[in-house]
Amino acid sequence: MLLVDIKKKLGDFRLAVSFETDGQVLALLGASGCGKSVTLKCIAGILRPDSGRIVVNDRVLFDSEKHIDLPPQKRRVGYLFQQYALFPNMTAAQNIAAGAYHLPRAERRETVARIVKRFHLEGLEDRYPHQLSGGQQQRLALGRILAGQPELLLLDEPFAALDSHLKWQLELELMDTLADFGGDVVFVSHDRDEVCRLCNTVCVLTEGRSETMAPVRELMASPGTVSAAMLSGCKNYSRAARLDDHTVRCDDWGVTLRTAAEVGPGITAVGVRAHHIVPGEGVENNISCTVSRVIEDVFSTIVMLTTPGGGLLRMELDKERWAAVGAGENLTVHIAPEHVMVLTGGVECTI
Repeated sequence: MLLVDIKKKLGDFRLAVSFETDGQVLALLGASGCGKSVTLKCIAGILRPDSGRIVVNDRVLFDSEKHIDLPPQKRRVGYLFQQYALFPNMTAAQNIAAGAYHLPRAERRETVARIVKRFHLEGLEDRYPHQLSGGQQQRLALGRILAGQPELLLLDEPFAALDSHLKWQLELELMDTLADFGGDVVFVSHDRDEVCRLCNTVCVLTEGRSETMAPVRELMASPGTVSAAMLSGCKNYSRAARLDDHTVRCDDWGVTLRTAAEVGPGITAVGVRAHHIVPGEGVENNISCTVSRVIEDVFSTIVMLTTPGGGLLRMELDKERWAAVGAGENLTVHIAPEHVMVLTGGVECTI
């Protein structure tokens, strides 16, 4: 179990995050500079929050009111940094042994042998970090962390320094490692695809503040706020106003749309995913557009459409489907009511 409820001021930046998880892989999802890494450093004891509490498995790591602030080495928190932070003057075996420093010598040797085998580092025990590939360095860093028998894992964008092929390979291995770990994991990322594949629950951070936690699939289906929708990959937004329980006026697109979701009084915007915009007329939510630009992507076609209100819609289709449309300058599209996302929060935020 992990409970975090802290505040921290760094210059003009203010962090105020609150979340709780129990035996899950929790994603902190947010744009660069939103406070994800600061949160991890506070949990690990590298930074001291100004106020609040941090509890792991009923052990209080930090409590500002009770003046508790355990040093990092007593927190039993494993922290995988973006650049892995291996000891450059130690061999791979020595790095792992350093993680198991608290164990008796014989048990430490057994731990090193077990970690080497588990993370496929056989034959590399006497090499130094600069002699290892990026993937081998990540395996070594994770092995060193697990040698310390942590109760909590913190992963700070672990694939940021890897090329796409190696990233996919190591991601599969990390899935197995996290499944075997069994404890709480906090995974920092700004990549929604990583989050979908590796995490159970997500907490969105926006400008230092945490939003409500949600299961990953729920966030992708119904993000709720503009910032969460952006981070979930939504590309189309319009400022919006409520007309009735299931009707919104989309100011930027110059249209009125029906929604399946109930429209509350706090609505500020609507969002539509690019692949939910369909060429041709439908039963509801037809929009007459002008084709502004057609962009050929690797496996799909991106079509930029100018709406009656002068705003833009981004539609994405597979190449064969777009070829079958045979569109000219004008194109009518439709959006199913269940695919109109009702959103709150600022509409000017950017990623």
